Amino acid sequence: MKFVYADNAATTKMSEASKQALIQTIDNYGNPSSLHNMGVKAFYAIDEARNKIAKALGSAGNELYFTSGGSESDNWAIKGFAENMKKKGKNHIISSAFEHHGILHTLSALEKQGFEVTYLPVYQDGYVRIDDLKAAITDKTGLVTIMYANNEIGTIQPISEIGSVCREKGIVFHTDAVQAVGHVEIDVKKQNIDLLSLSAHKFHGPKGIGALYIRKGILLSNLLEGGAQERGKRAGTENTASVVAAAVALEEALTDLDEKNKRVAAMRDRLIDGLLKIERSRLNGSRSPRLAGNVSVCFEGVEGEALLLSLDLVGISASSGSACTSGSLDPSHVLLALGLPHEIAHGSLRLSLSEYNSEEDVDYILSVIPGIIERLRDMSPVWEDIKENESKETKDTKKDN
Repeated sequence: MKFVYADNAATTKMSEASKQALIQTIDNYGNPSSLHNMGVKAFYAIDEARNKIAKALGSAGNELYFTSGGSESDNWAIKGFAENMKKKGKNHIISSAFEHHGILHTLSALEKQGFEVTYLPVYQDGYVRIDDLKAAITDKTGLVTIMYANNEIGTIQPISEIGSVCREKGIVFHTDAVQAVGHVEIDVKKQNIDLLSLSAHKFHGPKGIGALYIRKGILLSNLLEGGAQERGKRAGTENTASVVAAAVALEEALTDLDEKNKRVAAMRDRLIDGLLKIERSRLNGSRSPRLAGNVSVCFEGVEGEALLLSLDLVGISASSGSACTSGSLDPSHVLLALGLPHEIAHGSLRLSLSEYNSEEDVDYILSVIPGIIERLRDMSPVWEDIKENESKETKDTKKDN
């Protein structure tokens, strides 16, 4: 049986170069805060990696702080700045309706503390509108947090325009760029980004290591206390090997990026075109601008969880926009934010490709999914109702004519 990994938005395979960097560095187990030779070597290894990642983002090395991943970076950026903006009489934050839960749950916690949050709509195409952003800004607005690219449907937001509006209004702009870093060109200075979150396992680096870019002059309260690491801003002994491996992974990911994206996008488009030939299927979000590897579709009359399990049985690893929580399958908040009804959002499928995928993978996916959809629909009372209603509407139309 063929195996196809098409869940790269969830996590990626470590690149060989990143893996080797991890293995080679892990033998230097010295604490980077120690003054002996092993500690000093570890310190300089982290410093070199920091500068490499910063350069890839268009920032200075002293503006980059290592964390455990995207969720910690998001929490630190939002909670850390919210605490300080409140001291200046600001209590209003603007975000979008389809952010990652790392953002939404953090904002929800702040709302319980008296902060006001405006969630911008993203419409059927999956993009925020600059006019909506401008209309939402008040004299109490201190922070805007909009994701760079959506983790479920892959739509890339107008980050430069958002950054320009925020800079003009004197509002701090944070972007959760976990899905974007390593996959699109980013320049935090040119795009007027003040805070940016990233996670290495999304661009073929190791899990458990991320970073937060903090523009010089932006003050954040510490999320973690207890040590002087990361220039006194983030306590905890640094994960030297993973930091080095992350830098190697990002450097490799950005090498020949345009060529990689062109090849991956061609596979994505072929997948989209093939899947949309299936009866009552639809693409979630607009085709462009969209992450090169993201394919998000819905099939009416199909349960997302059953579809995923069926794909796994034939060797295809994928994701659904539905999340199974406490035994009940709830439709994705992202798809509901697009305006999809519950019954359609339930039948979602996300296939996320990388440069490690091949045309043969696409061929295989397209060869098995139509049959799986047909089989699941044959067993679905929902699909039976859809066809009955369709037949009734046809008969009524003929009578009217």
